[in-house]
Amino acid sequence: MTVVFRALTAVCAVAGIVALQLWNHGDWGSFVYFTVQSAVIIAVVSAIAAVGTVPAWVRGAATLYSCITGTVYHTLLANPASPFYQPDSGAHALHNLLLHTVVPILAAVTWLLVERERVRWWFAAVWLAYPLAYLVFAMIRGAFVHEYPYPFIDVNKLHAGGVTITSLGFTVAFFLLGLLLIGLGTLLRRALPARAGTSDEDTRVEDAAGV
Repeated sequence: MTVVFRALTAVCAVAGIVALQLWNHGDWGSFVYFTVQSAVIIAVVSAIAAVGTVPAWVRGAATLYSCITGTVYHTLLANPASPFYQPDSGAHALHNLLLHTVVPILAAVTWLLVERERVRWWFAAVWLAYPLAYLVFAMIRGAFVHEYPYPFIDVNKLHAGGVTITSLGFTVAFFLLGLLLIGLGTLLRRALPARAGTSDEDTRVEDAAGV
């Protein structure tokens, strides 16, 4: 079951990226978006995990980034009530459905209900390394091309102070989302039976290692 969910997540992520490339007529500029980059990450991690071994904290990080994509899109970018709402002609296209809804849901379900992995709470802080690196990348790129991939980090509209405030808010929100994934994973791990093929000895080793 675990292998099936990991493989399905990888396939849907790749399909979403391919569909986006077809929609954009092969424009590689779409890879500037966190959505596409996080899809690449979850696709690679899920594919490798389906046939081999990937540390739990790495899979947790990939899950968080995918969940960030879905959460930000549905609560801010696709929500007419949001100050960062952006009308999208492709809102109902296949790539949007896969990358912003299907893949994040599959990633979360795999982490919480199928794998139910245990990692240390402070990994929620470690997982912020990529979103913060992406922010730096977007800021440096924006300084040269004078455009930004998302409205909440658009210095042209929000200025430096506004971007600083939104960035701090997102950092806190992403940290809390990471804690939520870790906390729910731990609760479900305790509440649900151990997955087939995992011995008590294996579980004790995982607990001692914190993974």
